[in-house]
Amino acid sequence: MTVTNGRVPDCAREITTGQANRVWHVDGPVPYVLKHYSDPARAANEAAALTLLARHQAPAPGLLGADPAARPAWTAQSAIHAEPVPTTQLLRELAAPLTAVHRIQGPHHGRLAGGPRHQTWHDYLHHRLDTYTAAAPDLAPTAALLRRELDTLTTRIDPRLLHHDLQPGHLVRTTDGQPLLLDWELAAFGDPLSDLARLAVRLELPDPEEVLHLAQQPDPTTSRRIRLYWRVHHLANAALSTDPDTRQHSRTCLL
Repeated sequence: MTVTNGRVPDCAREITTGQANRVWHVDGPVPYVLKHYSDPARAANEAAALTLLARHQAPAPGLLGADPAARPAWTAQSAIHAEPVPTTQLLRELAAPLTAVHRIQGPHHGRLAGGPRHQTWHDYLHHRLDTYTAAAPDLAPTAALLRRELDTLTTRIDPRLLHHDLQPGHLVRTTDGQPLLLDWELAAFGDPLSDLARLAVRLELPDPEEVLHLAQQPDPTTSRRIRLYWRVHHLANAALSTDPDTRQHSRTCLL
């Protein structure tokens, strides 16, 4: 199948669930999913992530076409006949696909495309903290505390592929029993513990160590790192979330 322009055909059925993008299921000899992005950088990043995942035969949809420079930016992905894994089973079912993803090494830290690339994980996190305090200056004291704690961590982090948006609905199981991870527009290279910390935030877990059974090769800094990342992700929600309840919840957790 060749996708030529990213336009929505007459046979398309909208399946949008989020706020930032619009998504359609397109019937045809080879059905596919068409995704339009409000942020072209996210389109570029998801296209890069899906290309990398296909190279490693990792559990994700196939990329059929993309044009991040179009208006709107778009990707076309293979249609998946699957059901979301229930939230009650999510932490158990994530283990295998997440292990496959976190094995994939990267050449830098940060987004795969459409964003700045960093030589170290430390630099990437400092950049993120700058972004959050620019959006919410009243959170600068909290960000300063996180900076100081980050600067005391001396563990070298090798960049690994992160989904960075793990939550219910993004893990599905196909009709033949295969797990797949969807929605890769926020993928990045970095510390796999950041993926787990973000999942703990999405699930509103009061203790991020509830997801540590998913960690590969824990070391003496594992507990400290996941707790730091958990607070960084809450800071991101408090500064950038468009949902007022989410912002308030994360502010409460940071306190």
